[in-house]
Amino acid sequence: MDSVKVKRITKKVAKNIFWFFSDIFFLGLKTAGTIILIAITAGAIFACLFLFYVRNEIATGLEINPADFTMSRSSVICYIDPHTGREVEMATIQSTEFRRWVDYDEFPQHLINAVVAIEDHRFFSHQGVDWYRTAGAFMNMFLSMRDTFGGSTITQQLIKNLTNEDDVTVQRKLQEIFRALEYERQYSKEEILELYLNLVYFGHGCYGIGAAAHYYFNKEVSELTLPEAAAIISITNNPSKFSPYADREANKVRQEIVLWRMYELGYIITEHEYRQAMRAVLHFQRGIDEITEQVIYTWFEEVVMRDAVAEMVSVLGYSEQVARRRLHSGGLKIIATINPEMQAIVDEIYNNPESLPEVKGSAQQLQSSIVIADPYSGEILALSGGVGRKTRNLPLNRATQSRRPPGSAIKPISAYALALDLGILTPETTYNDAANIELSGTTWMPRNANRRYSGVVTVRAALRASINTVAAMVIDQLTPTSSFLFMRDTLGFNLDPADEDYAPLAAGQLTWGASTREMTSAYTMFPNAGVRVELRSFSMIYDHNGDVLLDNTQPKDFYAISEVSAFWMTDMLRDAVVSGTGGSANLGSRMPTAGKTGTSTDSKDRWFIGFTPYYIAAVWTGYDTPAQMTSTGNPAAQIWKMVMAPIHESLDTKYFSRPDNVDLPPVTSPWELEQTTYTVRGVDILGNLLFEYTEETTIGAEVTANAPFIEGFRLLGQQLGALQVTADENRNLILFLYEPDIPEETPEPPPTPTPTPTPTPTPTPPLPPDPPPPDP
Repeated sequence: MDSVKVKRITKKVAKNIFWFFSDIFFLGLKTAGTIILIAITAGAIFACLFLFYVRNEIATGLEINPADFTMSRSSVICYIDPHTGREVEMATIQSTEFRRWVDYDEFPQHLINAVVAIEDHRFFSHQGVDWYRTAGAFMNMFLSMRDTFGGSTITQQLIKNLTNEDDVTVQRKLQEIFRALEYERQYSKEEILELYLNLVYFGHGCYGIGAAAHYYFNKEVSELTLPEAAAIISITNNPSKFSPYADREANKVRQEIVLWRMYELGYIITEHEYRQAMRAVLHFQRGIDEITEQVIYTWFEEVVMRDAVAEMVSVLGYSEQVARRRLHSGGLKIIATINPEMQAIVDEIYNNPESLPEVKGSAQQLQSSIVIADPYSGEILALSGGVGRKTRNLPLNRATQSRRPPGSAIKPISAYALALDLGILTPETTYNDAANIELSGTTWMPRNANRRYSGVVTVRAALRASINTVAAMVIDQLTPTSSFLFMRDTLGFNLDPADEDYAPLAAGQLTWGASTREMTSAYTMFPNAGVRVELRSFSMIYDHNGDVLLDNTQPKDFYAISEVSAFWMTDMLRDAVVSGTGGSANLGSRMPTAGKTGTSTDSKDRWFIGFTPYYIAAVWTGYDTPAQMTSTGNPAAQIWKMVMAPIHESLDTKYFSRPDNVDLPPVTSPWELEQTTYTVRGVDILGNLLFEYTEETTIGAEVTANAPFIEGFRLLGQQLGALQVTADENRNLILFLYEPDIPEETPEPPPTPTPTPTPTPTPTPPLPPDPPPPDP
């Protein structure tokens, strides 16, 4: 009985243990299944995200057709005639690089073998990527932590040459891999190798195997021998190092490596052929370039060409080399934004150095640059990169490439505009222009150009008189960081980190300076309701089939300040022209003009950036080797008027736009305008006082007085006297000069002679009357 009970109990325990472990087992299965399901789901989500990332960020298409490079069609620059609306051809573009296209059929087999052997020996078997070499390159990077990948196939190298993307990152390498795979699906091995050998750089300005064969051996590609082909292919690894004209021995060492690799891979069949190629003596002989008549492009045409290349690189993803090749031989048609009539006015002045204002200070030729644009569309209408007739291509363009310190011309854009927009000041906010003012963030404080101080002045007066101390105080309120970021990120200036400081931003002494084009673009925010517009020299590029390659018609706008802030800045800049430092540029009451002058340290650069309701223009003047300039007035402002006056001569009077509400919130200033007096005095030429009276006003105010009529005296000079009042009462004087008004003596008439008696004449008897007419 006990044994039966024990068996039952044992059986029951065993059963419970079985079910216990069964539950644990099935729970484990469920848990593992759940984990596996989560992993699969997460993996699927990750895979989808990765594929999305690859599709949108990595595997971006490369819209470059090899056929685009085999052609040799001249590109042209045209403009639209403003009167007829028709296209007018400006220039035909010639190539500036040494290139000779060679078809694949013209390649000798040993040239093909040489490049494949040394660059990519599995080229004809892989699909664009050599996975063995790629895996090795990634392992090399992760294990040795070296910052280089390597493992690029000829197709990948071609992609790199086409895009100019060679930064060492995982993303760039993945993008290159996917592009290579896609490229090989679209084009044959022969097309890829043909394009590669015609684009690769061989040093000394030679692009492509055709130019290299001519330059190094004065031969056609089809005439190259095996040793010569190996020597030329050796150069591509590092043209500056392996060029035979740079280092004959280094080229020979590299050539032998190429020949050995060809022999190792079976491209050189016999040892005799290999040794014969190794012992061959190479005769390098520079070929004579074909002489063609050189066309000298205008300043505007060269800007169009540079901009077109930059836009193809930026928008289409081309490398600079590929973009230049398409420009010079792709049969493109570029529509320039030039206004030929404005350009003719600019050329008439800039081509004739004698027409410029007289400036002394250096034996160098005075130089100048100008850019005229539409401030609403950003279209460049005319420009000049220098003074005198242009006699060569691609010299330094002082309008777009030269960068010089803008001086006080920076104040409206670095200080006043942003501070006005942020509510820090208004045109009537006051600041104390004094020697004892200290800034909160620096011990530096600029002096005024005239070495004088005006006391408490308004922002309007400070901008009109270009007072340096007030601009520095405004930068102090803004902080240099805010001003720097506004200049760099909003206005598009290329600034050095050292420019994030008071002196560069308040006084315009930028490390790298600014170009005339940059200054023009920055000032467009004033007439264009607070929106800065990027300047452009062309509107369209069409390919050789007439299809749109690049549409550049839409303005590139950047919000800078509010419309109200732009209105008040324009209003103050009008004052700077009407009664301030920019008076030499004033176009008169019929055409409102606003702008600002600029003078760098020691007067080595003189600027004027001005605008009307129609157009905007910036002018720089100076010497190529900076030197102090001495002149009567600002030569940049004078040139500005010389150009802009005839441009506006036939235009209707137009006014700057005004928003419906231009009210600004009041700003409290710690400085109040100080009261002072000014004197109006009249003296004669001997210094005798004729009259004098004193009036009260505020420092910085502009006052006028009319010369009164004084009996017995005549006024010398203008009837109206004007004065900007300063803190120094002794200088606040309006003086009128008179001279005695002595009437001219009337000469006495000569004495009347005594009349001689005349005898009375005898009267003549009357004539008898006419006889009556006869009867009929």
